[in-house]
Amino acid sequence: MTSVSEIMESMEYGPSVEDASAVREWLKARGPFGHFIGGSFTKPAESFDSIDPARSEVLAQVSQGSAKDVARAVRAARKAQPGWAALGGHERARFLYAIARTIQKRERFLSVLETLDNGKPLRESRDIDVPLVVRHFYHHAGWAELRDSEFPGHAPLGVCGQIIPWNFPLLMLAWKVAPALAAGNTVVLKPAEYTSLTALAFAEICQQVGLPAGVVNIVTGDGATGAALVAAEVDKIAFTGSTEVGRQIARTLAGTSQRLTLELGGKSPFVVMDDADLDAAVEGVVDSIWFNQGQVCCAGSRILVAEAVADRFEHLLQMRMAKLRVGPPLDKSTDVGAIVHPVQKQRIAQICAAAVAAGAELVGGAEGQGCFIAPGYLRNIAPGNPGMTEEIFGPIATLSTFRTPDEAADLANSTHYGLAASVWSESATVATDMAARIKAGVVWVNSANLFDAAAPFGGVRDSGYGREGGHEGMLDYLRAPAMKPGRDSTPAAVSAVPDSGSSGDPAQIDRTAKLYIGGAQKRPDAGASYAAQGQLVPLGGRKDIRNAVEAAHAGRGKWAGLGAHGRAQVLYFLAENLSQRREELAAFAPASEIDCAIRRCFFYAGFADKFDGRTVAAKPGHLVTVLHEPHGVMGVVCPNDAPLAGFVSLVLPAIAMGNAVVAVPSQDRPMAALTLAQVLDCSDVSAGVVNMITGPREELALALARHDDVQALWAVGPAELLRPVEEAAAQVLTPVCAPSAKDWTAAEVEGREFLRAATRTKTIWLPYGALPAGTGSAAY
Repeated sequence: MTSVSEIMESMEYGPSVEDASAVREWLKARGPFGHFIGGSFTKPAESFDSIDPARSEVLAQVSQGSAKDVARAVRAARKAQPGWAALGGHERARFLYAIARTIQKRERFLSVLETLDNGKPLRESRDIDVPLVVRHFYHHAGWAELRDSEFPGHAPLGVCGQIIPWNFPLLMLAWKVAPALAAGNTVVLKPAEYTSLTALAFAEICQQVGLPAGVVNIVTGDGATGAALVAAEVDKIAFTGSTEVGRQIARTLAGTSQRLTLELGGKSPFVVMDDADLDAAVEGVVDSIWFNQGQVCCAGSRILVAEAVADRFEHLLQMRMAKLRVGPPLDKSTDVGAIVHPVQKQRIAQICAAAVAAGAELVGGAEGQGCFIAPGYLRNIAPGNPGMTEEIFGPIATLSTFRTPDEAADLANSTHYGLAASVWSESATVATDMAARIKAGVVWVNSANLFDAAAPFGGVRDSGYGREGGHEGMLDYLRAPAMKPGRDSTPAAVSAVPDSGSSGDPAQIDRTAKLYIGGAQKRPDAGASYAAQGQLVPLGGRKDIRNAVEAAHAGRGKWAGLGAHGRAQVLYFLAENLSQRREELAAFAPASEIDCAIRRCFFYAGFADKFDGRTVAAKPGHLVTVLHEPHGVMGVVCPNDAPLAGFVSLVLPAIAMGNAVVAVPSQDRPMAALTLAQVLDCSDVSAGVVNMITGPREELALALARHDDVQALWAVGPAELLRPVEEAAAQVLTPVCAPSAKDWTAAEVEGREFLRAATRTKTIWLPYGALPAGTGSAAY
């Protein structure tokens, strides 16, 4: 037997296994499990095994949901939703508080159940996941109470379909269910096939607190069950999972009025500058990717280290990696638990083998018996190596070096993903500069994997769109009247006429309008025109869209660099010049639309420096700032009616926030917008900030939707226009907004919802002050 003195020398841990008998008894008594629909559990049907990945033993049988089960759950949610919304914020808050309090009382039970089902170490379930679940329900109890005062004029969406992954089963449930219920929606949740048990335990909690029947419904099953939920008659889908499945869902929902939030994959950079605290950075790697088996979409899996400190960093990394304990997840001294399923373990091994075959060297990463893989990293890895480009989703990182901050930023952004990033530097200037340059929805400075219900979370590019958590998360479960899908009329395709310029007739040339690209009037690439409003209007095409997008990217930097106040001055000046050109504009637009254009200039000039970020109350010891960033280059397909009011109502909020736009004006009446181009020229609007391509809306909208350098798209039109546009945008995961209005000159067609749609949030976590005594590590 080892003596105390020997233990003090070796500092080895003895076994400290959590007792799981209560959970196993519960599973035996409750299983096999049916679905939770309409406030009660259904009779178990065709089932599959839920397996403990650490021991390869069956924990329970879970029902395989069918399309009929999903339809039944949706009907129950639809029936319950009016009554739930009518309860009022205070009563909904009381239920959310009761859920939070009950979870708090059952923390130990839920932690053990989560660890058994998922394979993650108990201390992660116990110290991170379940406390955050409680936090989300408490936080959203507050939003339920305050909804009507903080979100005036907004209404719940209705029934929300929610699909969650296996890496954070209970936490992902809380992220989605809590804001949906606080907003007044009802939900149908589909948990991951591998990890359904804590969701079913949550269903029991809903029963225990007396939640009205049908408000929460849970249907278990595999991908086919999720597909049935996407195809069901719900008002929103909130999906967390792979990028490819996210694309499929976006295509399925194209042309419908259903809202969509996608939180997809990541290949997040972990940037270590040459002045970083290397010991702290190494510990950040452990927190970010190894303590959770790398099964976190935002894990800092691409370690980028300044060449000057790379050798020292790698030495410290290997020393720390050698001390990590891989073992039974229920042992309180285990650092790295089990991979969730043999299929996932096999996928990790295959990517590592491909990376090594392509020239990388694997350090660590040994495969153990069952579902265990030791921590490791791939070094000497080229940018195009599969290990660098594919999401491994396991305890294997990559490590590469850089020489300059510019190179670090380029490497950090050399991926299609944009979920999160971690930056390590002792210089606030260096750290915040890098945070601003990295394209990601969340950036942690000198920290990693910090989450809170008040801090919005979500990505950009192939990591999806929409936000979960905080003010933004609530807005994604509410509907603003001005942002309902547009349904204006669309004319037949225009007919081209011969290039009038080739005739040499001066009168014809004078009557031919031109495209507006890069601050200059230009002939269309094909040289063709069509007749509209007594003019020959350029018939733009795909190449013209390409040229306009390039011009927008070239011009946006100067425009954004003006700052909010500078952009506001330009918009005020634009209003002044519009007033002086009223007579010229009156030939193509009624007085009401000219008045509207001037008023919109003043409104968005006023908001340009006021739609700003905020600091949220999250974890102690951190300053959490939520910034509104412009998308970049936006495509804008304007309504066919209201040629001037519709154009300015969409273009002005976009450029006020620092975007550049490629706009498709009214197809039948484009001359008001083309005349406005002359006003833009003399109003100090930077060249390339507003570009106009006239022609058939369907063709031009599709060209914008397919362009992977267009970061957001606004389109107004009927379903036959929107459906193919949204299908095309789904392929490149471009968010599409379809605002509508019966009267584009009305006052309600302006406001924060348009500004919100013209931006995306970036959440930045900064260390701030000292942690209060007793709060523990800053990690998580």
